Amino acid sequence: MFYFVIDILGTIAFAISGVLVAMNKKLDLFGVFIIAFVTSVGGGTLRDVLIGNTPVTWMQESIYMLIIALTVVFAIIFSNHLHHLRRTLFLFDTIGIGLFTLLGIEKGLTADLSPIMCVALGTITACFGGVIRDILCNEIPIIFRRKEIYATACILGGSSYFLLILLPFDGAYAYVAAIMIIIVVRLMAVKFNITLPNIYGRQKA
Repeated sequence: MFYFVIDILGTIAFAISGVLVAMNKKLDLFGVFIIAFVTSVGGGTLRDVLIGNTPVTWMQESIYMLIIALTVVFAIIFSNHLHHLRRTLFLFDTIGIGLFTLLGIEKGLTADLSPIMCVALGTITACFGGVIRDILCNEIPIIFRRKEIYATACILGGSSYFLLILLPFDGAYAYVAAIMIIIVVRLMAVKFNITLPNIYGRQKA
């Protein structure tokens, strides 16, 4: 039940970020739904295909389609209020990658993958829905932008989970703590303008 709730929260967070991007691009209603859909389940779909979990999760559980559809309606109705919130897209995107990274790691553990592969799977789960969203909206994916600490936050948070579970407390606390580490790392990176090293010398990034 705990992991199901995390999955639903992540789906909602990413669906809202997808709606906001799609509306910024002035897409029609169908386009808004598609962008919200691929943002929510794109990473999880790739994850399931990689570990051989087919049909993929959203095909087995119709609740995901319902949740995404309701979230799209909610986000459209309250889009003016959402747009008035500072950095709303960034916030929902950050919450989404935190939730989905750990969900991907849990799927990797269930598939008996090594910790390194679990972290990679968690990062794919968290990031590739956004990659598909940005490509469809004709944007360079956030994960590939030097000024964004995105996948790096997922890797740090995912790695911290395997360190935290070595400590003598309940695994659920390690799970939540790792999610918070991902969120805080990305928030702090933006606040203090922390970026990955520049490989282009003095050229503009």
